[in-house]
Amino acid sequence: MLVVRFKARCLPDKTEEVLEAMTAIVAPSRAMSGVIDFDIGRDITDPDSLIATEVYDDRAAMDCQEAQPEVAKLLDLIAAGALVGPPEWTIDEVASAESPEM
Repeated sequence: MLVVRFKARCLPDKTEEVLEAMTAIVAPSRAMSGVIDFDIGRDITDPDSLIATEVYDDRAAMDCQEAQPEVAKLLDLIAAGALVGPPEWTIDEVASAESPEM
């Protein structure tokens, strides 16, 4: 299983455009085989920072998700300078996971 964290700090005048692009990725990603979980959130201390948390069965599922046209649109915005700096992107390989009982 792969757990991905992607954080982008947007230029203030580009935040809503990046948020729209990220929002468009959610539904098609959640519908894909091999995508266990896919969420987009906002840093509560910085409204211009957006965070994607993604969980995949394997790298093949992640690669398939990243090949979507919706992801290409987000990458185009990033390449065009919508962010303050490079995004943070980490991929963790997890051998097992358990859900805590509440």
